Amino acid sequence: MTMPLDAETEVGDDALLVLYANGDARAARLLTLRLTPRVFAQAFRMLGDRAEAEDVAQEALMRLWKIAPEWRQGEAKVTTWLYRVTANLCTDRLRKRRSVGIDEIPEPEDDAVGPAETLQDKARLDALQAALNDLPERQRQAVILRHIEGLGNPEIAEIMEITVEAVESLTARGKRALAAGLAGRKEELGYEHG
Repeated sequence: MTMPLDAETEVGDDALLVLYANGDARAARLLTLRLTPRVFAQAFRMLGDRAEAEDVAQEALMRLWKIAPEWRQGEAKVTTWLYRVTANLCTDRLRKRRSVGIDEIPEPEDDAVGPAETLQDKARLDALQAALNDLPERQRQAVILRHIEGLGNPEIAEIMEITVEAVESLTARGKRALAAGLAGRKEELGYEHG
């Protein structure tokens, strides 16, 4: 039985996961298409490395498929579980990096090619990524989930396994640190109008 495409978008993530667990490969494909961009974006923001983010996204989704048969609909949101797994995988990679000298870490790949606007946008994204990389790990995670992924504080608290107040504190401190880190670069990044 084939559903129209608009009906497929109305099926919840947890329902798709249960369908997959029951052998529906199409449900897995839909869930993969729906969740991969979110997982990759979170991992890329946390790690600042496209290849590592792809690896984390793949590992996070593999873990989701493994737990699918035990998934209990209604207990937790699939996205909450997946954001938590992604954050944990990123944290593990960041901890491993600390044991490597800074000079041994390769420079991020430069994929930008194009006109001045594209370069300006890339400079802004690079500056944001660099500023994010300078944040303490937990602040970075909270800021990414709140302001880049657009999640609410209660969901972030569940993902990070902390209180809503702790999320608010982490995001506030993270935003202040980002603002301070980017303050001297406004003109360079094209935000000053002369």
